[in-house]
Amino acid sequence: MKRLEGKTCVVTAAGQGIGRAAAERLAAEGGRVIATDINEAALAELNAIDGIEARRLDVLDAGAITAFAAEVGTADVLFNCAGIVHNGTILESTEDEWDFAFDLNAKAQYRMIRAFLPAMLEQKSGSIINMSSVAGPVTGPVNRFVYSASKAAVAGMTLAIANDYVTQGIRCNAIAPGTVDSPSLHDRLRATGDYDAALKTFIGRQPMGRIGKPEEIAALVAYLAADESGFTTGQVHVIDGGWTA
Repeated sequence: MKRLEGKTCVVTAAGQGIGRAAAERLAAEGGRVIATDINEAALAELNAIDGIEARRLDVLDAGAITAFAAEVGTADVLFNCAGIVHNGTILESTEDEWDFAFDLNAKAQYRMIRAFLPAMLEQKSGSIINMSSVAGPVTGPVNRFVYSASKAAVAGMTLAIANDYVTQGIRCNAIAPGTVDSPSLHDRLRATGDYDAALKTFIGRQPMGRIGKPEEIAALVAYLAADESGFTTGQVHVIDGGWTA
């Protein structure tokens, strides 16, 4: 028997990168995966994978989330992966950029948890996994002011939920990756104007001499989703290749 057999797993931002790798890994582990995104082309690809049901969901739309949760019913696993990386210092950021980053990186997770937690409480079990980062809870990389602040908020929210519901069968953990290979990372590297130099800098700060793979983060997602991690809650799991060691 596969370790997620019989479990319904909801994943946001499943169209690419860590979200995509996580959806595929959870399905491979036997889970019924409901993979969400706003990218229609990516959703079509996901729908072709065994065990994955792709749905369009805008996590900035509270009404859409409420309707989606009512349609899905009870989820055993919720992986909140949607997010954005803002570049710049406090003086280089605007209030609109701050608001958008917090809306997508933190408030979207709040909306998803609020929608799915009641059914988890009713069945007295559930694993909530939130995407944080080493930026914010663990370290403060240069030019990542807004991003670090929003990801620190995710860590705080995770610990609060874990403590509030630890006696009611709910586990809530966060994942704090370092630099991970993804389409969005390569977009940010190109945006610097010198892709090769930027990539070299990112790799240079990794003691392992490479950036992470989405599949490596997905493996941690699968562990936290499964019953074998049943004694684990309220943790921010750093997975950064030794960057912040």
